[in-house]
Amino acid sequence: MGGILGLLAAIGWGSADFLARYATRYIGSYRTLFFIQFIGLAGLSVVMFATGSLQSLSRLTGDIWIWMGLAALLYTGSTLALYRAFEVGKLALVSPIAASYAALTTLLAFVSGEQLSRLHVLGISLALVGVLLAVIPQASGTEKSKMRARGIGWAIGAAIGLGFTFWILGFHITPTLGGITPIWLLRLVAPVLLMLGARPLEQSLELPPYPVWKYLIGIGLLDTGAFVANALGFTLAQVSLVSVLGSLFSAVTVLLAWFVLHEQLFWRQWLGIGTIFLGIFLVNS
Repeated sequence: MGGILGLLAAIGWGSADFLARYATRYIGSYRTLFFIQFIGLAGLSVVMFATGSLQSLSRLTGDIWIWMGLAALLYTGSTLALYRAFEVGKLALVSPIAASYAALTTLLAFVSGEQLSRLHVLGISLALVGVLLAVIPQASGTEKSKMRARGIGWAIGAAIGLGFTFWILGFHITPTLGGITPIWLLRLVAPVLLMLGARPLEQSLELPPYPVWKYLIGIGLLDTGAFVANALGFTLAQVSLVSVLGSLFSAVTVLLAWFVLHEQLFWRQWLGIGTIFLGIFLVNS
């Protein structure tokens, strides 16, 4: 079940990132991230009340508050960097770099004591290789010269921040609070941090125009659902395995670009998609 939740997270994040590309180029990464928090917070608040998950807040000890605060800072900063990468960079280049967060989470999970079988290690390796093969297009000389575009730096920062964020959630928060409450708290704290940072960073929080809200609502619901699926997966399976499956969101983005925008997939990308599915089979075996 944990593997299925990891795959659902990948589908949600991949779809949300596809929509985020449009929203960030309309209103910028800062405003996009700010307004999607409220959409996710509203949806999760209904779930919290309906399921009685608010009772889990009584388990917030001093240590959990510290870890939760650190996770909120990392989540806000890394997601802002990710959306900035989508705004200024090439999606096919920045998306796989951001997806590499799973390698850092897996390393941290291993250091923290998780044991992986050889079959799982092989599956994880194949999945990561498949992501790279699937999302990086056939490079021409001109495309290679753009590898140092400014969006790449933002994507690297996002990968590092997300890698630590999911390690903290998986090892220090979800075992105590479950899968829903931590994401609700992230959605509660993130807009406060963004409001505090808006003036120093000279960012506008003006309401977006009406046409952009269809993207914001879609991003907010998909992104929040993916985070919940990922966090619930942490409670049912190894953090490293769920993180790797969640990192397949880049392949979802590529498939959406092929289906919706009719972008061509090269043979190497089809090979990557096949490698991903083989890795998923081994991870869940």
